[in-house]
Amino acid sequence: MMKKLTIKIALAIGLPCMLLANTASAQTDIDAIMMEKNAFCVGPMYSYSSWKNYWEGTLKRENLNLGKVSTQMYGLMGNYGLTRKINFLFSVPYVKTKASAGTLHGMKGVQDLSLFVKWRPFQEKWGNGKISLFAIGGVSFPLTDYVADFLPLSIGLHSKTASARIMADYQQGNLFATGSATYVFRDNIEIDRSSYYTTEMHYSNEVEMPDGANFNFRAGFRNHRLIAEAVVNNWTTLGGFDITRNNMPFPSNKMNATMVGINVKYVIPSIPQLSIVAGGNTTVAGRNMGQATNVYGSFFYVFDFSPKTKVSAKSAQTN
Repeated sequence: MMKKLTIKIALAIGLPCMLLANTASAQTDIDAIMMEKNAFCVGPMYSYSSWKNYWEGTLKRENLNLGKVSTQMYGLMGNYGLTRKINFLFSVPYVKTKASAGTLHGMKGVQDLSLFVKWRPFQEKWGNGKISLFAIGGVSFPLTDYVADFLPLSIGLHSKTASARIMADYQQGNLFATGSATYVFRDNIEIDRSSYYTTEMHYSNEVEMPDGANFNFRAGFRNHRLIAEAVVNNWTTLGGFDITRNNMPFPSNKMNATMVGINVKYVIPSIPQLSIVAGGNTTVAGRNMGQATNVYGSFFYVFDFSPKTKVSAKSAQTN
């Protein structure tokens, strides 16, 4: 039976951030940028995340048997403008994990396919600026049979997911602020053992995965050529339990994290279809989480599939 279906924000110990919550405004599912009809923005992305300290429940500690846990992600992201008000987005990551000490080996492989539909039903002038409202729905599902029950070195949680988000954006001149709230649903998963212990004994290989909530706020400078923003992102698991003392984390742990970061996007003047994106973030508070620092970079190219018009940096994306 499927329980409630989550965005793979993957904020678990040692898991890679899927970057959809913290990337720069490169037409992702969590920014206020929309592609024009028939415009397709696509590009590769690389990120590196690492941590040495982590929270075991609320206790912050270090584990010398792990050393530094690092994650590399090679991804492909894209956004297609079905209309000026409806965009379709996808993301596919390849993930590699590694621990610098101890005997646990890292893992690698293709993780989950994420699909989103972003709808902007409302955009009006408000005072000296402009306000826009969005509704975003998404699903994700594993593309390979990777192992979820090997945290902190698993490449994902192997749960089918769905999400529902509301978002508001206000821009006055070149300054903007965007806020969003997301409810995330997760399907149960199966692990390769016939019993396990959480806060009680379970004689089953099925693990009930708690749902979650994500809150994101970003603000900064935005025009057709440059976006520079500061981001605060909070992920809260709505259930789960703490890692027991000196034990390995488990997929259904309560995993909470607050992250702060900066993102920059720049459109190349001589090639307006091409943009460069870079940024980073760090975990400032957590529970059953690694205190991770993440940096990333990517570039995106806009293809115009409309029959007559040619794309430009200003016309291919709207806000």
